[in-house]
Amino acid sequence: MSKLFLVIASIFGGLSVMAGAFGSHYLKGQLTPPLLEIFTTATRYQMYHALALLFVGILFNRSETPQPWLIAAGWAFITGIGLFSGSLYALSLTGMGWLGMITPIGGIALICGWACLTIASLKS
Repeated sequence: MSKLFLVIASIFGGLSVMAGAFGSHYLKGQLTPPLLEIFTTATRYQMYHALALLFVGILFNRSETPQPWLIAAGWAFITGIGLFSGSLYALSLTGMGWLGMITPIGGIALICGWACLTIASLKS
């Protein structure tokens, strides 16, 4: 599980850098300022939580016994990144406002990831 989380975290981190560069170099002239800000928020949260997932992978690798709360944290971060950042990317690129209804679900998943990481820390 550790290796999977580390690989996914690395992919999300790299994609965040690419999305940020794409946003600042290409989309800056293509999107309205509010939509560009939405895109920027997506890249920022993706990177924050890619780092959190990387941390989960490292902690999981260091633990002597399987840590179900770390597994839950990892999957919550993966789900949250996909739903939160993914919906914001789609919203900013398409302008379809209804995609914003998905974003809070992703936010809840990210919060759950942090809660699971807290519980894992307290139980270790």
